[in-house]
Amino acid sequence: MSVQEYLDKHVLSRKIEDAVNAAVRAKTPDPVLFISNHMRKAVPSVITKVKARQILDSRGIPTVEVDLYTNKGMFRASAPSGASSGMYEKLELRDGDKGMYLGNSVQRAVKNINEKISEALIGMDPILQSQIDQAMLDLDKTEKKSGLVTDFGYYVLFSFLSGIKILPQVPLYKHIADLSGRTSMILPVPVFCLISGGKHAGNTLAIQDITILPVGARRFEEAMQMGSETYHHLKAVITEKCGAHGCNVGEDVILVLCICSFREGLDLVKEAISRTGYNEKIKIGIDVSATDFCIGTKYDLDYKSPNKSGQNFKSGEDMIELYKELCTDYPVVSIEDPFDKEDWEHVKDFSGLGICQVVGGDLLTSNPKRIEKAIQESACNALLLKVNQIGTVTEAIEVVKLAKDEHWGVVVSHRCGETEDSFIADLSVGLSTGQIKAGAPCRGERLAKYNQLLRIEEELGDQAVYAGDDWRMS
Repeated sequence: MSVQEYLDKHVLSRKIEDAVNAAVRAKTPDPVLFISNHMRKAVPSVITKVKARQILDSRGIPTVEVDLYTNKGMFRASAPSGASSGMYEKLELRDGDKGMYLGNSVQRAVKNINEKISEALIGMDPILQSQIDQAMLDLDKTEKKSGLVTDFGYYVLFSFLSGIKILPQVPLYKHIADLSGRTSMILPVPVFCLISGGKHAGNTLAIQDITILPVGARRFEEAMQMGSETYHHLKAVITEKCGAHGCNVGEDVILVLCICSFREGLDLVKEAISRTGYNEKIKIGIDVSATDFCIGTKYDLDYKSPNKSGQNFKSGEDMIELYKELCTDYPVVSIEDPFDKEDWEHVKDFSGLGICQVVGGDLLTSNPKRIEKAIQESACNALLLKVNQIGTVTEAIEVVKLAKDEHWGVVVSHRCGETEDSFIADLSVGLSTGQIKAGAPCRGERLAKYNQLLRIEEELGDQAVYAGDDWRMS
């Protein structure tokens, strides 16, 4: 093929002319570099290789990291993992060999990605998200993705999205907004985890987390300042009241205390907020995770106590009265999983009171069928979205739309076992969820998400909008 034939075949003369004209209009000081970059953007993106490996998450437990190679560069993403997997969410594929990481290694998942998923995706354009999603679905048609793909395999999709930051010269959050059809993007209110109980802590506190929401901030940057200052004041309050050994950092990056009741924890957080001077600008949330201490139809608030008397069993009606009291006595505006994941009757009754946001985490597991049931029964009014529970990016967008159409709140959430991947930060902005729960304002794998949101706010400049008081209806 001659040079002229090659130019004609690939329409290069026209593309070069367009690049030169663009350089002239831009008055660039380096026309060669400008033209080179312009031409590079004009070339379609193609996946050339997908490489997975086993790494360790924040708990020292194996997880999957994926490198996406295209004709425009290499991009990387890694998968988080929860402390437990609900029966309605996508499954993890662990090897089960007790001689390797106590049965937690993920070499089978890595092999599936490198040998089968990779083969199916090479040659595709990573920007065409719906086609990528469909290719993944075609590989595993089981409802819970219990076959080839599993939630580790689905994190390949998020490595594609990470690469999109550079591929079309569009920020990842903007690309996600385009995929979902949104024209506006909103910085979420951070839901900072401060006090840990439940299965995550060595104390006797039944509930899993006590959180704060700086809804009164004007910008995300100010919300981060409020969260950090409250966190450090809380450590001082705990040290004063419980001694130097009463304050530790837990597996989920939250403070673990020697406390046993809801009110003890809430009093400590309320005191810390008071010391910051922010007062009404900061609200409180509770992640009850009631499934962990539901026995039959009763709730055992002493389930972790070695000397429990058996007198602290509560009925569903008792728990509703308890929550009503807490919302009256403290600035509690959000309660996650206040009842067992199958206790639809009481979560419906409590949600119907309209006294706070009622978040479905274990109740919904980001599962479309569970969400539809909750909508039909008015069982809650907010969705906890964990991206590796749901499956594909397209499905995640669909469940968020489903929730927003019902005027629900949406909380994008981290997992107990996290990595330095910051994808959920861009997701929360791109889908304008209004809330993001990524742990306490400390430790790298949690701050990776919050720091990315600081960068996004800076990049948006005057167009940056913080959810603030509209945190539930963004």
